[in-house]
Amino acid sequence: MTIEVDYRFPPGVDAEKQAKVIAVGQTAGTWDARFSHREEVLKSHLAEVVSGITQPDGSSLVTIRFPEANVENDIPSLLTMIFGKYSMAGAAKVMAVRLPEHYGRRPKVGITGIRERLGVRDRPLIMAIFKPALGLSADDHGAILQEVAGAGLDIIKDDEILGDLEVAPTLKRLEACRQVLDQVKQQTGRTVLYAVNVTGAADKLIEKARLLVREGANALLLNVLTYGYSVLDSLAADPEINVPIFAHPALAGALCASPDYGMAYSVVLGTLMAYCGADAVLYPAHYGSLPFDAQEERRIRDSLRSRHVFPVPSAGIHPGIVPKALADYGQDVILNAGTGIMDHPDGPAMGVKAFFEALERVKSGEPFNLEAVPEGALRQALKKWM
Repeated sequence: MTIEVDYRFPPGVDAEKQAKVIAVGQTAGTWDARFSHREEVLKSHLAEVVSGITQPDGSSLVTIRFPEANVENDIPSLLTMIFGKYSMAGAAKVMAVRLPEHYGRRPKVGITGIRERLGVRDRPLIMAIFKPALGLSADDHGAILQEVAGAGLDIIKDDEILGDLEVAPTLKRLEACRQVLDQVKQQTGRTVLYAVNVTGAADKLIEKARLLVREGANALLLNVLTYGYSVLDSLAADPEINVPIFAHPALAGALCASPDYGMAYSVVLGTLMAYCGADAVLYPAHYGSLPFDAQEERRIRDSLRSRHVFPVPSAGIHPGIVPKALADYGQDVILNAGTGIMDHPDGPAMGVKAFFEALERVKSGEPFNLEAVPEGALRQALKKWM
């Protein structure tokens, strides 16, 4: 079995030469007569350049095929092989990675499992983020959750920058929120997921995640790129961690934003997350608050769904974008809003209600312009954000 990788070289780079450097230098390397008795084995570990085309802008797109035998069925060894040392050699960008279907890890929960746990099968899911991001107490988190959960919210998560801090320690936040989740379940029969942020030193992080699950966490959030794909893989593989893992894209811009260096967003947030055990992956939506390419967004969406991972378009999401999101994603999407819920003029509960009003309005085919929307939570949201 083989692994194919597409590399983009900008105009002015000798793409043919550099592709050969990657194919040899990132695999077996060169050898002399001393190893003639091992030549067949050594050759079996070499990559090969299989195609190269010149793009309209003068750049080159080259495909290199690597032997799967060179890696360990994980993402860290894959990255070391396809772009490790060579990533420091000059202008080149990894644009796509095509892996065998059996490679890596599939999600433990995924789209169907998250829907089953929530009991929601026929609509997009609505997700909120605790805001302000820092400075709230554990009790503040519980009070916010009480408000939005009562309005019908499906999922809430910590902000990615909120760690195990003195102002609101992780276990204290979980304790305060768990009481609310249990109350909602008892009173309404509904499950609401709270993705609590897993942080800490590498030698303690997995056990910390196990502890959170034992203490009632029903979802986890991980900053995968800052902590490492291997941490995500370990969390997903652990039988004690039987809850969905939401992967956050923090640091992705440092790896992906340059047109001539690094890796494409669709590789980092799509392919690699999908083959590393994430159950849901957050990433920017092109109609949100961060500059993002619509084609890259679609590639991420398709990569995730191909492995049964929930796409979570984020950053600047508000009720006004619901028609666009449904046109792009259909039903299998988690709409993730921070300020788009928490900063609603009439409070967070109305922010949640505005999303549900928007979903119903699109479903019924009613006009979505401000003049046609009656007074209520959605109209107030459209006034603020549209």
